[in-house]
Order: sequence, then structure tokens, then C-alpha cells
Amino acid sequence: MKEVKRPKKPIIYFYIGALVVLFLMNAFLLPKITEPQVTEVTYSTFLKMLNNDEIKEVEVDRETEVITFGDKKDPENYYKTGIMNDYKLVDRLIDSGLEEFESPIIEQASPIMTFFVGWVLPILLVVIMGQLLMRSMNKRMGGGNAMSFGKSNAKIYVQSETGIKFDDVAGEDEAKEILKEIVDFLHAPEKYTEIGARMPKGALLVGPPGTGKTLLAKAVAGEADVPFFSISGSEFVEMFVGMGAAKVRDLFKQANDKAPCIVFIDEIDTIGKKRDASGFSGNDEREQTLNQLLAEMDGFDGKKGVIILGATNRPEILDPALLRPGRFDRRIPVELPDLIGREEILRLHAKNIRVGDDVDYAAIAKMASGASGAELANMVNEAALRAVRAGKKYVTHSDLMESVEIVIAGYQKKNKIMTDKEKLIVSYHETGHALVAALQTHSAPVTKITIIPRTSGALGYTMQVDEDEHNLMSREELVNKIATLTGGRVAESVVFKSITTGASNDIEQATKIARAMITRFGMSDEFGMVALETVNNKYLGGDTSLACSDETAGRIDRMVVELVQEAYDKAEKLLRDNIGKLHEISRFLYDKETITGDEFMEILNHQTEEIAEKIPEGKTGTAAARGAESTVSVSRMTEASHDADGSGKKPEQDESYFLDEEDGDEEDIIDVDVPAGIESEYSDN
Repeated sequence: MKEVKRPKKPIIYFYIGALVVLFLMNAFLLPKITEPQVTEVTYSTFLKMLNNDEIKEVEVDRETEVITFGDKKDPENYYKTGIMNDYKLVDRLIDSGLEEFESPIIEQASPIMTFFVGWVLPILLVVIMGQLLMRSMNKRMGGGNAMSFGKSNAKIYVQSETGIKFDDVAGEDEAKEILKEIVDFLHAPEKYTEIGARMPKGALLVGPPGTGKTLLAKAVAGEADVPFFSISGSEFVEMFVGMGAAKVRDLFKQANDKAPCIVFIDEIDTIGKKRDASGFSGNDEREQTLNQLLAEMDGFDGKKGVIILGATNRPEILDPALLRPGRFDRRIPVELPDLIGREEILRLHAKNIRVGDDVDYAAIAKMASGASGAELANMVNEAALRAVRAGKKYVTHSDLMESVEIVIAGYQKKNKIMTDKEKLIVSYHETGHALVAALQTHSAPVTKITIIPRTSGALGYTMQVDEDEHNLMSREELVNKIATLTGGRVAESVVFKSITTGASNDIEQATKIARAMITRFGMSDEFGMVALETVNNKYLGGDTSLACSDETAGRIDRMVVELVQEAYDKAEKLLRDNIGKLHEISRFLYDKETITGDEFMEILNHQTEEIAEKIPEGKTGTAAARGAESTVSVSRMTEASHDADGSGKKPEQDESYFLDEEDGDEEDIIDVDVPAGIESEYSDN
């Protein structure tokens, strides 16, 4: 393939300038530098120093009529004077007892050597320095961007290099079905041209990060056995104006020469962003690059078999001209995998590791709801690393379960030591979540409760896993979810007559759900089916912005407070009506630190004696997800990170966090079995 020649002007200018400087230095500066630093004196001074025996050596040059001599006291000093008509000069030098005096023999220097040393060698040094400078600039600009003018620098793969097939991609069956048609066109284009069908010039893959957009593009190239050009949108943006458009031209020229082939532009939103409607950005480098991309997509012949694939997780900001038919004809969603897709992805990545027979991929997939393909791959790798740390020969089910929890809540904090007071508060807090969830209808069952701190900042968490795959949620389910989130704070208030900073994460989630119910889901009587909030970047977390007046925003805030308070009151009634179970389960959780959903339900159903016999002393339960499906809900108690004035200092624990008989109702504390070591907090009057 012919390469576009790089313009040499900038580097030529460097060489010309360097040669001019070299010439001036060689002609004027170097002779001065190479001359010895000699002080000029009178002939009488020379004779005086000669008579005083202050001269160590003398050189007489009769051609230039100069006498050069050195100072005996200071060997660094040299002097010169003109030769007088002194016929006794030699006698004077002999009489002074000088050890050395001479008259140099003038030899003609070799002109070839003079030219080599004075010109050739410096020029070679300049050329070498220029090349090193160019390489250094190339590296700083990401591998040649600054000096590879007009070159696309796209990575080129062939089928043997990618080695990726559709069988290597799991959990995206719909996207694969659409892309298989493109592969079929590249294999047998005549089948389509005979009937007059035209394959789309481009297909846009959209979806959240980590769902496999790049992997799908490589799989298309691998299945079609054609060259695959891969380039990121950011690589088109250059330090020199116009270079982005030149890179686009070069990329499509290479693609046409290699046709049939696939051109994949990752993060195309970098150059495909909507143009400014004001018209004042016509000279913007990014806009010039976009205009060139639009022109190239219109200009190339689709019958040659050049397919353009783009990938982005911000489709809403792309220019409409880029998305019109004839350019990116197809928009292929690459969404987060469902339950079956997650199981397929886990099995696919588990082929690369040694797995035990006890692994239940369906159970792991249920616990990992909402995880992307990249996150699932990371879970499998985390499980393998955990098995190695434990000295195991293969990965077990418990390793995979722990890896899911690592993604949800982080690693267990081995050096996080809670006081008995804090541990008791966290026990009641998490039991409050679990008990409210279990006592409601339309609420996901509890699968695990733990008070072991995690690196995410959680001092404990309650895990719920829904029994069914939900795509819709009713108002009752959302209100129940808010009530479950408030259960931890309610338990603290009911039992200890005080509250802590541990409910910050619960408050944030509850507020977010309540606001969405009013502004986006139309679940308020006052506003009804009116959209008051817009969601941007839905694939990147979903930034929201209100689309209403300040007065309406104030009314929304009041309604959010009322809705959360309604759920809070509901949770408080449930816990007060079941205060005995709250104490009993909290005491059990305090002792065991981690209990499963089955253990929790057995205690709730009055089977306390059986559960005590089943669990050995000092053993903690493990997470169980078998029989549950889909959405995971985690309510957690987080460690304090800010005090009331926002200074960032962790609030100090004080006695107000704990119940005493002066502040509490006697019926609320009569069943509390206080752990050893903190009895005085409850028994002293």
C-alpha cells in the first residue's frame, strides 16, 4: 500500500537554520574560542620580567613577529609582545637561564582534515540532533502524531491477529444477529447486489461502558476474515490545524485500498459532537474533522465492501448529519446483559480458569444484576486471585460469591476496628433494613446481612435479591424500597433514641427515588403525567436537570420530603410492632457478624432453637443467592466522613448514641440482651 509522503518543510527549516548558525560559528566564533587567553604587554615589561627571572617559557614567532611567554609565578597567565630589532634577544634568553624557548616551525595543515573537522563533523552532529528531536516530539505526541502529518495512525489488524469470533462474545445476542448480516455481505456481496439491495455504509454501536462494543467490532472482522482498521476518535484531534481532516482522508484512502475491510472508530462522539448552531465555530479543528468525515462517508463506494463501525456511550450528543441514512444507517444497542446473558458471560470467562464442581453460575448471575461484561470478567478474575491467596487449586463457589460482594461493597477491612458501641449500632441499623424489607409485600427477599466493614466505606450492609426479572416497578414497590432504606435510621431512633451519620447513603438513595417518582415517573397527584426533569447521558450514570420554574422546584422539594416521611412513618410502625424481633435478630447479628437470608427468616419465624444448633460457635454465615433472581438492592451503613460543620472530621462517639432508661420506653428495651462489656450503658440509672 502506497504511503502518503510526509511534508518535510518544518524539519528542513530546522536543518537550514542549524547550518547557518554553524557557518557563523565556524567563521567567527570558534577561532576566538580556540585562541589561548593572552595578555598583551610592552617589550620593556618583557625585558624586566626576563631580568627578574619571572618567565618560565618563551615562544618566538618571527612570522607574526610576536613573543609569547608564561609567568613563572602564575602558570595560568600568558603574555605577548611584539618583536623589536633586538639582535641580542637570543643572548638575553640564554643568559636568563630559561629552560625552554623556541621558534615554531610553521606547517601547512591538511585542507581535507580542516574541512572534515570544521564542517562535516558538525553537520553530522546537527543531523543526528534533528533526528533525535523529531523522535522525541513523536513520542510526546503519542507515537508520531505531531510529525506524522496527515497519517491516520490507525491500528490495522487482520483475521489471524484478532482471532476473535462471535463465539467469543456472550450476552449480546440481538447485537450479534444484526452484525451477522454485515458479515454475510462481506462474504457474499453478490447475493445482495443481484437483487439490488444496498448494505448500510455504517453501523453505530451504542451502550454503557464495558458492554463489549469494541469486542463486537473485532468479532465482525474476525468472522468476515477482512482487514480491521481501529482508531479512537481522540486520535483525530491534533496540535496543528487541519491535521484531523487530513487523518480522516488518509484513513479512508487506506480503507479503499484494502477493501473489503472494516473501519472501527471508537468513542466517535469525540469528533462527532453536534455543531454549534450559532455558526461561530466554523474554523474549529474538531468541526473541520467532522465535516471531512461526513464528506468521506458520502464519497466512498459502499459496493466495495468498506463498512464503517462507530462506538459511543453518548449518542444524544452526536451530530444529526452523522446519523442520517446513508452514513450511520443502523443504530445497534449494546445494553447491559440480562440474567441469561450474565450466566453465559460468566461461563465464557470461567473457561480460562480452573473451576470447582460446586460453582453455580446461575446463582452468581442473579447476584451480579446490573453488571456489564467487563465487570463480570473482573469478578471471575477476582475469584481466581482470591483462590490463589487462599492456597486453593481451583476456584470455588464461595470465591465467586465473595468477588460479587467485592464489586458491590469493596474488600473486607481487616484493620477496621469498631468499638462495641458502634458494632451494636450497626447491628440494629442493618437489622432495621432487613426487618422492614421482610415485613412488607412487593419487597425483594433478604439474602445476606453483615456488619463487617468494607473498603467502600460501608460499616455493614443488607443485601436483597429480587425473585423475578423486573423491567417495571409499581408505585407500591418504590415506596416499599424507600421504607426499607429508612429502616436503618428508624431502628437507631427507636432503640437508642438518637441517630448517627451512618444513614447517609440510605438518605441519598431514598431521596433520589422519591424525586424520580415525582419528576419523571408521574407518580404524584399534583403534577400527574408532566415531565419535570430530563435525563442526560443515560449510559454514563444519567445526569438529571429540572425543567421547571423555581416555584415548581420548591413544591417538588416539599413533595419529596412528604413522600420520604410517609415511608419513614411506615417503617417506624413496622419496627415498633415487631420490636422483640428487632432485638432478637440484632443480638444474633452482633454475635455472628454475618448471617444469611435463610438464617434471618428462621429467626423471624420463631425457629431460634433450631438455628442455634445448626450454626457452630464462632462461625459466620455466607451469602446465599440460590433460588433468587435479578435485581440486587444493597442498603448499607456508611462510616462518617464529615461532621456537622463540613470540616471532614469524623464525629466522636458519645453516650447519646446509646439507649438509657431515662430516654427510652421500658417496653422497648425489656428484651434487649446487652453484649458483655457495655452493660453499664443500659443498666445504670
